[in-house]
Amino acid sequence: MLSLTDLRPGTTFIYNNEPHLVVSSEHSKQGRGGAIMRTRIQNLFTGALFDRTFKGNEDFDEAEIERKKAQYLYKEGSIFYFMDNATYEQFTLTETQIGEKKNYLKDGTAIEILYFDNKPINVNLPIKIDLKVTYTEPGFKGNTQSDTTKPATLESGAEVQVPLFVKIGDIITVDTRYGTYIGRA
Repeated sequence: MLSLTDLRPGTTFIYNNEPHLVVSSEHSKQGRGGAIMRTRIQNLFTGALFDRTFKGNEDFDEAEIERKKAQYLYKEGSIFYFMDNATYEQFTLTETQIGEKKNYLKDGTAIEILYFDNKPINVNLPIKIDLKVTYTEPGFKGNTQSDTTKPATLESGAEVQVPLFVKIGDIITVDTRYGTYIGRA
């Protein structure tokens, strides 16, 4: 059993009979009142993120999540195909299960698959991933303000804000947690 103070980022627990992951948490204790924990949690079945406040006397069952290395193969409609690196077994996940992570998947990407009750339920992406810019407007000469950005479409279909000097064909590094530009690869 997990107590309120165990709900730290990265912890998996059962909530409403489904596995959830704590994305962020903030512990608070005010005066005479009991402690509370404000959390942002992700449903590992659906990928949905939401905020939830828990009171100090609540207990939670820990979710037994198994992690295995896999490789993303391809997408067909709203179905994503993966291959387990150890057994070479292929399996699928739906677009609903993957959620926004679909924006950073490209063929051959090494990822981590989360299993619950021996069934694949979600993916963990590397924090940094290199993707090619397929479309962006050209930067204008003389526009040198340091924090000016423009939208760029990547090979995976994701759109991120990039500095003005980035052009079509450049390979950039993107932070998959926030969908932000880190630098050129």
